[in-house]
Amino acid sequence: MVAGLLAKTEGDTGNRERLRLWIRMLRASRVVENALRERLKREFDTTLPRFDVLATLSRQPEGMLMSDLSRFLLVSNGNVTGIVSRLVEDGLVARAQREGDRRTSIVRLTSRGEAEFRRMAAVHESWIGELFADIGEDEARHLSTVLNTFRSNWEAEA
Repeated sequence: MVAGLLAKTEGDTGNRERLRLWIRMLRASRVVENALRERLKREFDTTLPRFDVLATLSRQPEGMLMSDLSRFLLVSNGNVTGIVSRLVEDGLVARAQREGDRRTSIVRLTSRGEAEFRRMAAVHESWIGELFADIGEDEARHLSTVLNTFRSNWEAEA
């Protein structure tokens, strides 16, 4: 279906190349994401969304509001609430009421959550290294810069 878009696109060649780029980025993202999902399940009996929540919280040792967490992860509050509830049950995340506002919760990693995430993150990094082994360090840095510029431009419009 996506490939059919290329055949139907008329107009500026630059737009066609941008469409090709999008399709390649989408395919690459799906391949990597699927590989990570399978490996996380097999090696750690966890899911990619759980890993993403742990990774985000690991960068915020003081914790995050649930609404900020869902906004950062680009998912609904309901999705984050379910994931966080299971992580709390597993002892990896702690949830506390925000002082002065009982409607909002702050979540943070527990010491057990920190340790478990560090263990997963080290293996995850090696998987990424393996999946992107054909891309040199300079090329990876360049691609990251280009994508960061795109992100900055896109976020300015939103």
